[in-house]
Amino acid sequence: MSRYCAVCDSTSDAFLEYGIKPRADARCPACGSLERHRLLLVFLRATDFFDGKPKRFLHIAPERSLGQIFAHVCGSGYLSADLNDPTAMEKMDITDIRHPDDSFDVIYCSHVLEHVPADRKAMRELCRVLRPSGFAILNVPVLVKETFEDPSIVDPADRQRVYGHFDHVRNYGRDYKDRLTESGFEVTECHAHDLLSPEEIERHGLRNRCCGEIYMGTKRQG
Repeated sequence: MSRYCAVCDSTSDAFLEYGIKPRADARCPACGSLERHRLLLVFLRATDFFDGKPKRFLHIAPERSLGQIFAHVCGSGYLSADLNDPTAMEKMDITDIRHPDDSFDVIYCSHVLEHVPADRKAMRELCRVLRPSGFAILNVPVLVKETFEDPSIVDPADRQRVYGHFDHVRNYGRDYKDRLTESGFEVTECHAHDLLSPEEIERHGLRNRCCGEIYMGTKRQG
């Protein structure tokens, strides 16, 4: 079966291997998208994101291929932000966002919070700047049953050994959703099988565990 990339709208005979421990069927040969990026586009096409209405969009730690799509859809309403990336439009610490309450219709923050020591503070800030009618996609790698973090682990080599990455500060578990809820979000969890048939999952290259889940948060009212 041929492969289809929802990010760059291309087809190929196969996706490429990717990762330190290479996994098959992972990387689009045309745009470099990975499983989680393709799942995101499938998910967004099931929402009103592409309805043509003006939107203020906050893109944290912007991926180039996704940023191009978001900027095209949102025009002047698109804002990319990062603490360290000089190519981002704004330097931003997501534990202290310098924007007013209810500033953004859509927030996308993927595979970022596992790098942030004060992740709950960041979650509250992201909730604060989200408009009541908007939604935030706050994806992380969920690797264990229960979130594990140890603030005393600061050496990059120790973090690599414990968390699998030298710059991660925790491994999230299935209780990640609870952290978002405690921070003011109503959370919807969505998987590839909620959106696609088994054949479509195969064609989009979304069989791998690294495909992950979509965590969509809306601002809890009252």
